[in-house]
Amino acid sequence: MTDTSQLHLPLLQPAQAQKHVTVNEALVRLDGLVQLVMQSRSIATPPANAPDGTVYMLPSGAVNGWAGQDGKLAIASNGGWVFLAPQAGWRGYVADEALRVFHDGAVWQPEGSPQSANGAKTEARIIEADHVIVPGATSTTALLIPQYASVTAVTGRILADITGTLADWSLGVSADPQRYASGLGLAAGSWVVGMSGSPLTYYADTPLLLTANGGDFAGGTVRLAIHYDAIIPPAV
Repeated sequence: MTDTSQLHLPLLQPAQAQKHVTVNEALVRLDGLVQLVMQSRSIATPPANAPDGTVYMLPSGAVNGWAGQDGKLAIASNGGWVFLAPQAGWRGYVADEALRVFHDGAVWQPEGSPQSANGAKTEARIIEADHVIVPGATSTTALLIPQYASVTAVTGRILADITGTLADWSLGVSADPQRYASGLGLAAGSWVVGMSGSPLTYYADTPLLLTANGGDFAGGTVRLAIHYDAIIPPAV
């Protein structure tokens, strides 16, 4: 046996020379895996000069120094990378998504989602994007409420003053322009928490709609977030 069974830490061998090399390798793996923080699960190209101990979850199609290591964890070590295959039950945190995840033996899943033996599950999700308002009476977002999403709320924060001839504005969808809020302010830093009242299901991808009240938009930027449950059917 040359590695431990769970974390695959290299073991010292009888009469081994340069024992410090093996011990240091084990410490690097421990440093990366204990309190596991993965910088990203979407970056496919190794970053230059990654600090030792930095961990990435490798997506499909990883290239260069990560080629052929799809699905593994890459731990930066001494100018190179140590690769480890995650096992069922491992847990971690994806830093660029602020997302806690666990490994189900095949893929990483958001943590805290009830799931059946065949993969049917309900996931609490948030998607977020910055919307630059275009001039006019209304402004439609590229951010979409996903099909079959059961929406609990839409929240937002004004990043740059909303300008124009309007008195205030409303947030909703085309079927109900005031569904999530009305009478909203215009100044940067203002925020909105628009509750659905009860979870509301959308049966097609649906953009959000901003409506100028008492005039027109000229500009502005709003960060919007959709809070919803995603319903995932069983796997084939």
